Amino acid sequence: MKSKIFHILFGASLLLLLSSACKSEFEKIRASGDVQLLYEKAVSYYEDGQYQRAQTLFELIINNLRGKVEAEKIYFYYAYTHYHLQKYVLAAYYFKNFTNTFPNSQYREEADFMKGYSNYQLSPSYRLDQSYTQDAINDFQLFVNTYPTSERVNECNRLIDECRAKLERKAFAQAELYYDLKQYQSAQHAFKNLLQDFPDSRQSETVRFLMTKAAYLLALNSVYDKQEERYREVMASSDAFFNRHPDSKYVRELETIRDNSVKKINEFTND
Repeated sequence: MKSKIFHILFGASLLLLLSSACKSEFEKIRASGDVQLLYEKAVSYYEDGQYQRAQTLFELIINNLRGKVEAEKIYFYYAYTHYHLQKYVLAAYYFKNFTNTFPNSQYREEADFMKGYSNYQLSPSYRLDQSYTQDAINDFQLFVNTYPTSERVNECNRLIDECRAKLERKAFAQAELYYDLKQYQSAQHAFKNLLQDFPDSRQSETVRFLMTKAAYLLALNSVYDKQEERYREVMASSDAFFNRHPDSKYVRELETIRDNSVKKINEFTND
C-alpha cells in the first residue's frame, strides 16, 4: 500500500516538475528579447496548435518585423490565432487589416474569406440581432465578386444561402408575432416586406395566406370609415393568392374570407 502511494506521489511530482520546466522555457523565450528566437518559437507554437502561446510571442515581435519579409506571414498567423481561440470579432478585424496592409499577398484571398467566416461564426440564433449575419453575407458576396474563379465560391454561396435563410426565419417570426398579438396592420406590412426581401421563399404560400387573413381581420376590426377600403385590399390580396396558389390547402378558408369581403363591399355600395 505504501509502495502504491509512493508511486502515485512520485508520478504527480514528476508531472509537476515537467510542467514547471515547460513553463519556465516559455517564460525564458518570452523574456529573451531575441527577435529571431521569438519568431521561430512563435511559428513553432502556432504550427503545433499552441495558439495562445504563439499569439503572446507574435505580439512581442509584430512591430519589430514591420517592413520585413517575415511580417506578412506573422500578421497572417496572428489573425488566425484569434480565430482559433474563438475571438471572432478580433479575427475579423485582423483579417481585414491584413488585406489592407498586404494587398498583393499570396494569403489575401484566404484572409478575405476568413473575414467573412469569422462574422459567420458570430452569427447568433435567428431570434437575436442579425448584424453579424448580414456582415457575413456582405463579406461572402464581396468575395464572390472579387474572386469569381476561386474554389471557395461554392462554399460562399452555400453560406450566403444559410445566412439568408436565418434572416428569413427571423422576418417570419417577427411578422407572425405581430399577427399573434393582433397587430394586424403591422403583420400585414411585415409579411409584405418578407416577400419583397425573399421572393423565392419556400414559405411564400403561408406568408400570403397570413397576409391576406391579417388584412381581413384588420378590416373587420377597423372603424367604419376605413372598412370599405380595407375590404378591397383583402380582395386584391386574395386574388393574388389564388393566382399563385390555386391548389393550396388554404383556398377554402380564403374563399370564405373573400365572400365575406364581397358582402361587406356590397353593403357599402348599397348604402
